[in-house]
Amino acid sequence: MRKIIVTGGYGFIGSAVIRNLLLNQKNIILNIDNLTYSSILQSLSKCKNNKNYYFIKENICNYKSIEKIINKFKPNLILNLAAETHVDNSINNSKKFINTNIFGTYNLLEISRLYYLKKKKNFKFKFYQISTDEVYGDLGISNKKFNENSKYIPSSPYSASKASADHLVKAWARTYNLPFIITNSSNNYGPYQHTEKLIPLVIKNCFMQIKIPIYGNGKQKRDWIFVEDHAKAIAKIALSNITNKTYCIGANQNISNLEIVKLICDMMDKKYPKRLIKIKSHNQLISFVKDRPGHDINYSINAKKFMTDLKWKPKITLKKGLLNTINYYASRYINIMQ
Repeated sequence: MRKIIVTGGYGFIGSAVIRNLLLNQKNIILNIDNLTYSSILQSLSKCKNNKNYYFIKENICNYKSIEKIINKFKPNLILNLAAETHVDNSINNSKKFINTNIFGTYNLLEISRLYYLKKKKNFKFKFYQISTDEVYGDLGISNKKFNENSKYIPSSPYSASKASADHLVKAWARTYNLPFIITNSSNNYGPYQHTEKLIPLVIKNCFMQIKIPIYGNGKQKRDWIFVEDHAKAIAKIALSNITNKTYCIGANQNISNLEIVKLICDMMDKKYPKRLIKIKSHNQLISFVKDRPGHDINYSINAKKFMTDLKWKPKITLKKGLLNTINYYASRYINIMQ
């Protein structure tokens, strides 16, 4: 049996990872989550009765509590997905991001170091930090893509806090020989994502027939990956024997914010034409607003190394993933609006 701790397991990506890991009956999962505003309990509703799944409500910033939990559970693997992630919130209140993303990661690393130090030499253990492509900053108008050798040039308090966490992981690996993995992924989307994020916000506003805000000119480009594809990639490397490496994970589906908003609106037009009463198209809901400070123009991931080493590739196209996501939110908002 393999004992795995997932922090932030009730989060958007964390819950997808847990659902995927539980497909293997040899995995025993402990979900540690503080249940913040962005946690979605429904995301793991089908896992509650699984004999291999456990949950503890706790904050990774509470060193003593986390230390007690880890030493009692005795994990072979810790996946750190606990994080504050919304860039706008980090601009308005950076302290939460510093505490959770930096000090919380430090707690997990230091407890892991002491825990691993007590184990026998042949004990297999790995600390896996799930990070973001935003640590690399802005590609601008360049056609280049981020890779594992790209420099860290974060633009926002959020990305700076994630970059700091990545540096801590690498330092603990270099100084204390703590086995690690870091993956930096592109933008995730899919069911259960909090509606503060772009894609679920657009879908929600379409259903509610209210304005869809787009920062600046909407030409900012992102590489989008369906959350289930990302979760499978995480599970694959987490359960492998690979350690002490960093990987970039992406789906090579680059599109501007304005283009993806229009694509969703067009899909909504075709799927729900009877809802168009006061407007002829959901595209009429698009509203350009003042750009946010330090807004990066372009992110793009080169995932060739990960695809080669892990023999992995994404399976969900952008259109298929968006349709899946629209269908999920439809079950929530159609009933509300009727």
